[in-house]
Amino acid sequence: MAKAQNLSEATIRRIWKQHNLKPHLVKTFKLSRDKHFVEKLCDIVGLYLNPPDKSLVLCLDEKSQIQALDRTQPGLPLKKGRCGTMTHDYVRHGTTTLFAALSMLDGKVIGDCMPRHRHQEFIRFLKKIDGETPPGLDLHLIVDNYGTHKHPRVKPWLKRHPRFHLHFTPTSSSWLNLVERWFREITDKRLRRGSFASVPILIAAIKDYLTNHNQNPRVFIWSAPVDKILTKIANCKEALDALH
Repeated sequence: MAKAQNLSEATIRRIWKQHNLKPHLVKTFKLSRDKHFVEKLCDIVGLYLNPPDKSLVLCLDEKSQIQALDRTQPGLPLKKGRCGTMTHDYVRHGTTTLFAALSMLDGKVIGDCMPRHRHQEFIRFLKKIDGETPPGLDLHLIVDNYGTHKHPRVKPWLKRHPRFHLHFTPTSSSWLNLVERWFREITDKRLRRGSFASVPILIAAIKDYLTNHNQNPRVFIWSAPVDKILTKIANCKEALDALH
């Protein structure tokens, strides 16, 4: 930029700082094209801000293909003047899928690791939720549009268990499901820096993290109202239309 404009690098940096420009950073986004976006948005935000009486709202999703990565050498520990380090290369020892349901009431998570991500595993996890929640409460589950959640064998199971109510997020709107925020927590604090010599060791680490989390859970609170979200989306669409 400095060479192209025949200015000094210091001048370019000063201009960027003055106008809060950061051309080296890029953020990703995607607007949902779901025809029922507003309807689904109001439904889910309504569950967050005003949940029904005698019910429990659970944010449910699956973190699939979690790899048991074993670093080729032991990492160096954190010390003064140096961050913790780990090797860039690793050996893969298999994968597991974490099914998790985050309670909006107290922040606790019901979780289980399974080898595959099919409707059979989803029904098995629903049974686990059924057994670990108070029987007198209706269960409102916020899920995405993955085919497993709408499988023909899932629907009869839900009919036999009428206290379960599934609420689907709009397409390309995973940010509406608060369990994604918890997935970031476990990824940053336990998985990304871990070294796992086998899938059972990885599963044990995940279950240990779940146990520790539920002993001192953190409640994630949704604060954005529908009108504020729709205003941001309208501004984004306006910016996109201006480019074309």
